[in-house]
Amino acid sequence: MGCRTRAAKAELLRVTVGSDTHGHPAVVPDPKGTGPGRGAHLHPTTECYDLAVRRKAFGRALRVTTGLSSAPVGDYLDAAGTDRSLTDRDWSSSS
Repeated sequence: MGCRTRAAKAELLRVTVGSDTHGHPAVVPDPKGTGPGRGAHLHPTTECYDLAVRRKAFGRALRVTTGLSSAPVGDYLDAAGTDRSLTDRDWSSSS
């Protein structure tokens, strides 16, 4: 969504519309990809996130006309170590 580069679904972070800590509408991360409602996907990097914010892509992708805060996604990426790729994960436990 941010950089518009195609990637496998497993390499992307799904985001949905939810609420922030104050109860206001916000874009929230859905790392498991099981949350209800319409979702959008972006690379889990600060570069892709920044592009999505600059282009105001979250509202269009999630089809929400009111202003959405994207801070929860930014906080999630900061806490997760934004530049880690999914190839850094230990895939030995997967079947």
